[in-house]
Amino acid sequence: MEPTTPGEPDEHLLVDPARVRRAPRYRGFFTVGAVVGVVVGVVLGVWLSGIATSEGAFLLKPGVFVSVIVLGTTTLFVLLAGALAVLADRRSLRRR
Repeated sequence: MEPTTPGEPDEHLLVDPARVRRAPRYRGFFTVGAVVGVVVGVVLGVWLSGIATSEGAFLLKPGVFVSVIVLGTTTLFVLLAGALAVLADRRSLRRR
């Protein structure tokens, strides 16, 4: 075992197991946000394109319409999930 110099603290003194920070896992938040956004986007896009065609509006490319809706909702839900992760992270810091 190597002797420590007087200015260096011991490693076992630096870590306090009673004060472990519980930070959120950002990848999990973003993944759930993306999956929810895709599901909501597909359902919303198909429902809105069905309403448009039933009212007599002619959509040239309904797949493009659904794709744009899916991209928009996925972006929105990923941003919301990121905001929730940041809020959870700030809350974990506040409890210290």
